[in-house]
Amino acid sequence: MAFQWRFEERDRLSDNLGEMRRTHTCCELTGGDEGREVVLMGWVQRRRDHGGVIFVDLRDREGITQVVFNPAVDPDVHAKAHAIRNEYVLAVSGRVDRRPEGMTNPNLKTGEIEVTVTELKILNAAKTPPFLIEDGVDVSETIRLTHRHLDLRRPALQKNIITRHRASASVRNFLNGEGFLDIETPVLTRSTPEGARDYLVPSRIHPGRFYALPQSPQLFKQLLMISGFDRYYQIVRCFRDEDLRADRQPEFTQIDVEMSFVGEEDIMAMSERMMRRVFRDVLDIELTPPFPRLTYDDAMARYGLDRPDVRFGLELREISDIVEDSGFKLFSGVVKKGGIVKALNAKGCIDFSRKEIDDLTDFVAVYRAKGLAWIKVRPDSWQSPIAKFFTEAEKAALTERLDMQPGDLVFFVADQPKVVNDALGHLRNHLGKRLGLIDEDTFSFVWVTHFPLLGWDETLKRYEALHHPFTSPLEEDYDRLESDPLSVRSRAYDLVLNGSEIGGGSIRIHRREIQEKVLSALGMEKEAWEDKFGFLLSALDAGAPPHGGIAFGFDRLVMMLCGQSSIRDVIAFPKTQKAACLLTNAPSEATRAQLEELSIRVRILTEE
Repeated sequence: MAFQWRFEERDRLSDNLGEMRRTHTCCELTGGDEGREVVLMGWVQRRRDHGGVIFVDLRDREGITQVVFNPAVDPDVHAKAHAIRNEYVLAVSGRVDRRPEGMTNPNLKTGEIEVTVTELKILNAAKTPPFLIEDGVDVSETIRLTHRHLDLRRPALQKNIITRHRASASVRNFLNGEGFLDIETPVLTRSTPEGARDYLVPSRIHPGRFYALPQSPQLFKQLLMISGFDRYYQIVRCFRDEDLRADRQPEFTQIDVEMSFVGEEDIMAMSERMMRRVFRDVLDIELTPPFPRLTYDDAMARYGLDRPDVRFGLELREISDIVEDSGFKLFSGVVKKGGIVKALNAKGCIDFSRKEIDDLTDFVAVYRAKGLAWIKVRPDSWQSPIAKFFTEAEKAALTERLDMQPGDLVFFVADQPKVVNDALGHLRNHLGKRLGLIDEDTFSFVWVTHFPLLGWDETLKRYEALHHPFTSPLEEDYDRLESDPLSVRSRAYDLVLNGSEIGGGSIRIHRREIQEKVLSALGMEKEAWEDKFGFLLSALDAGAPPHGGIAFGFDRLVMMLCGQSSIRDVIAFPKTQKAACLLTNAPSEATRAQLEELSIRVRILTEE
């Protein structure tokens, strides 16, 4: 009989709202609203039956209010409430009452009151969800992403998405106030070499030809500067077909900014003002520009990485000059072959066990280090397999250079500069977290400037642009573009926050002859650059102003504002690390008819 009643009740769950209109959200009622008639709408967080009186925690994006179904107040509404289950969608009308003494909930904004219900409409039923809709639930990310529409109901994720909105609004308000114009650029464009693989889109109208989704609006925003729009911005979607990590997605959002008639100082000052505005609006934190600055060479020398976390010490020290003639051939031999030796002094870590040191050796091996030498500094001696190879003069020099004190544990890596810096730079960050040296409540910004213009790609055996091919070299380095390309510095700059690059930009090349020199240094023939970039070169000939800009990784910035470790938790519908959407099962196969329209035949290549 009870089952039959519930079945009949579910037949009536299609109630329309009728005259009911929501008057309040589920978090704004207080004791001052006592006696007010209100209408609330939302989802059932939980239902509790206490001796006939039914309590329901009603949830919307703003919070929770307890609503009460009392048979003494309205027996019909109370009877209808028996059908309610978690995640049902309700509309309720009733009176705001203070909770009985001793029954208040200090953990809720509405914990002083409850709503005694006099009218109930069950707007929709819900199947039992695959996980509890609450924070801290122990469920795999795969299940969460498969049921993302449910995952997004959790308060923590809703807070993240709301924070993202507030950050976006803050950026727009700031840039609008600074005289920037929000201008859209094409999503379907042509493929240009900018570092990562392009996502290609076949053209039905032009069989055999493809559009590319933009890795960034780089060329279009430069064209806008040439067109006379001297302050442009866009909060724009970008696409890169690359291997993913926790802070990368195949489609991502950046705050894209470009300005004419400016230098580095103008763009950096504008960026600092924008960060100050965002942190004030979103977190009520007052930043104090100007932010510190490091050249690329200083960052690599002291921290090993071009995105240094400056919240703690543990700086690296190069000791190549001290050990180049030492009896420890592993060090001296590397130096003689053009490599370097660097050290990191883990102050007070002498009690690390041999197993812990072996684990750290395995850690640096991920960054191609062939080993991790070490010295424990005891009050009367050095404990280390390598201590016997150093003269007293070398020991004294190392002690002074590395500030070696009793109780210290010093680590060494010898190899080519990139390997040494990668290994010790990441080891520094690892130890900073492990030793509790990082204040997680601090936001530490630093600018890194004067990056090399070019790097050397060992696989392709050619030069590559470290930022992009349109970054201007420093004027004093122009003459070395042909004779010594790797020594040329760029007018590029990155903004780093707590060890993560959140923004990067440069002053652009605005003269054709310099742009052609850079493209030539990258190994491009004139025919190739005319094919790929002829439209840009022609635009530079039309009178291009000096210009530059910066792009901020908006997802990463929001991730840090929310205190999250993955950008997937600040994107409404993210992809997995394999670039798949588990909610919609994308990517999917195309039908034969679709492929024929595009003049495409699919053949899956497999390795034999």
